[in-house]
Amino acid sequence: MSRGHLEVRSLVKRYGSHIAVDNVDLDVEAGSFVALLGPSGCGKTTLLRCIAGLVAVDAGALRIDGRDMAGLPPWRRSLGMVFQSYALFPHMSVAANVGFGLRMQGTARGEAGERVARALQMVRMEGFDGRRPAELSGGQQQRVALARALVTAPPVLLLDEPLSALDAKLRLAMRTELRELQRRLGITTLFVTHDQDEAMAVADRVAVMDQGRIVQIAGPETVYRRPATPFVAEFIGRINRLDGLSDGVAMVRPEHVQLRAPGEARDGEIGVEGRVVDVVFAGDRLEIHVDAGDRRLLCTLSATAGRPPAIGSAVRAAWSRTDMLVYRGP
Repeated sequence: MSRGHLEVRSLVKRYGSHIAVDNVDLDVEAGSFVALLGPSGCGKTTLLRCIAGLVAVDAGALRIDGRDMAGLPPWRRSLGMVFQSYALFPHMSVAANVGFGLRMQGTARGEAGERVARALQMVRMEGFDGRRPAELSGGQQQRVALARALVTAPPVLLLDEPLSALDAKLRLAMRTELRELQRRLGITTLFVTHDQDEAMAVADRVAVMDQGRIVQIAGPETVYRRPATPFVAEFIGRINRLDGLSDGVAMVRPEHVQLRAPGEARDGEIGVEGRVVDVVFAGDRLEIHVDAGDRRLLCTLSATAGRPPAIGSAVRAAWSRTDMLVYRGP
């Protein structure tokens, strides 16, 4: 079996009467990058901590490369982990922080020094080995934490919202670097985030969690274009609910809503008459808000699409039947 294959079977974690992880099955193929995505309290961090051995499970099985992890403490699972807070030792140098795991493993000093140097080079932190964490920026601390997780050559890398403490611009840069590093090393990676854009940008597959369960796992494009449930549809990206226009729950993405002249109808389209109540410039796009009486619709257009309709103007908001998502049943 390939190194780094993670299997979770029927995993359950309870806190009293609350089920934090509810009978979860998850396969992470060796070398792949999977994001656990969901709102606060959905169980994603608890699941990650169960895999790491930081939280005892109540039921289920966990295997890495076919090896049963049941009852093994974190230090015997040999996993790499980067926490949201980075958890660097403030009194240690960068090199000492990165080499901590090697020292715990009893690695010879010469070999440990070479591996620490390679790890720092991997994350572009060579030359910083003598500094303390307080002397580093947030992005640099994140790189050091990543080097510390990678230096022991773990079969699986676990990332618990490692970018959330960074400012918006640095987050964008670091997620690109993280994805490039993961591809270069080919290390199996499980990444926890509540940021949908982040998950879609870095992961091969996105596992969306709700109330302790994985409700859909698929590639980013599939999760966005063919969400399995109304919850996934509303959590991933922005969407318009179309209550009353179809049996069940109907929705359409803002980019699929077209603005027509009042009364203009086209074959294969559904539409409602309304009035523009707001136009928001959002950099690369315009967000047009249309009041259609019993509902408010959002339409997004390219910022280069030309002059938007004026606030107060009458329009017909229309969309193709094939672009509409419809969910039937309870």
